[in-house]
Amino acid sequence: MAFASFDNRNASAPMAEINMVPLIDVMLVLLVIFIVTAPLLTQAVKLDLPKASSQPNVAKADKIEFAINADGALFWNGESVTRSEAATRFAAESKKLPQPEVHLRADQNVPYRSVAQTLADASKAGLSKVGFVSDPEVP
Repeated sequence: MAFASFDNRNASAPMAEINMVPLIDVMLVLLVIFIVTAPLLTQAVKLDLPKASSQPNVAKADKIEFAINADGALFWNGESVTRSEAATRFAAESKKLPQPEVHLRADQNVPYRSVAQTLADASKAGLSKVGFVSDPEVP
């Protein structure tokens, strides 16, 4: 690479040409590297995988319809129960896998205490999926 010359006449003039030889050398080296590595990237192991059709095993959780009427009476899937019976049933249902969902229906005139006691019993038993069921408002 010649960047300077010993000629005094052209020493102050800027160099108007670029030496292309080093750039061509770099490009050739890169080309050789790509030619060597390209076949290594395309190698794959040929496999004939077995074919099987399967359905996902989705376990549907049961649901418990729990209702409290205006008088404060408790109903488990339409069957009248006491608070202690409901607590033992909650404990038995919490051991099932997957855990069932509790759909709680309470009359609008029921004291909040009854609803809170039911939620506490379900929570103590370990049931965490509790939903409140209501009727939509009609305009």
